[in-house]
Amino acid sequence: MTDEPKDVQGAADERAELGDSEIVEARQLAEEAVEETVLPDESALAGLTGTPGIAKPDPILVADGVSRAFGGLKAVDVGHLEVQRGTITSLIGPNGAGKTTLFNVLTGFDRADSGTWSFDGRPAAGLAAHKMARRGMVRTFQLTKALTRLTVLENMKLAAVGQRGENFFNALVPPLWRPQEGGLEKRALELLDRFKLAHMRDSFAGELSGGQRKLLEMARALMVGPSMVMLDEPMAGVNPALTQSLLGHVRALRDEGMTVLFVEHDMDVVMGISDWVVCMAQGQVIAEGPPEQIRSNRTVIDAYLGTRYDEPGAKE
Repeated sequence: MTDEPKDVQGAADERAELGDSEIVEARQLAEEAVEETVLPDESALAGLTGTPGIAKPDPILVADGVSRAFGGLKAVDVGHLEVQRGTITSLIGPNGAGKTTLFNVLTGFDRADSGTWSFDGRPAAGLAAHKMARRGMVRTFQLTKALTRLTVLENMKLAAVGQRGENFFNALVPPLWRPQEGGLEKRALELLDRFKLAHMRDSFAGELSGGQRKLLEMARALMVGPSMVMLDEPMAGVNPALTQSLLGHVRALRDEGMTVLFVEHDMDVVMGISDWVVCMAQGQVIAEGPPEQIRSNRTVIDAYLGTRYDEPGAKE
């Protein structure tokens, strides 16, 4: 229910595991990703006010009256929320604001006490997580969920949907599923290469560093072929060089037509990468809008940002 703080020691350990050449390579990749970024059509969100719950031109996710309580504490109480298709939307707020709980409810990892929501125009309330994934909504976690006793490649292949060998009786007849294996492995290797993990394909996932597990989790999510990717604190516990590399990958998701909704506490990251920002506090959406509006929004400053982002010349 609460949101984990950044793992500073984890970031230090991660950096210690990298050589200088790897750090330089990660920075170069991030710079290339920024240079090649194609921004979405700004007119889609242009002119929208920062009113909580404002309607979007082409929302992929729409939630109404979603609530979740734990005992006497209402962790989530969202009246109306829409996420614009093909954008990077950041979800910010103090620890305990309900961000991760909202993620869990919308993706089927937890149940809502009330409310409805739709994904890509179809009702989605109450669907299990695996059914949401099949529809094209995938998510990562604050703490990575790699299957440590499987290899990196096995982790990737396991995430693919529609595998013929998943059926017990089909599994007994290899000719029914073996032809599909080649395509799955090819796709997995392409993604591992993209995320600079191809050289670790035969290593156990438990041998990966914290930052590499973040990369694996993001790569594994793409095996589903999603239309929306929800990232829960993807930069937490990651060294600065790999943070820039991850940012490049997040931008690439948007440039490929996917929608990204992510929770993040690093405001420099949020302000630098987001097309739209939603702020939660005490389970409710208290403000939303483009980054430049959010950073000067008095309600957001008082609830979360503090005075730094209210000062003249504050960092963009």
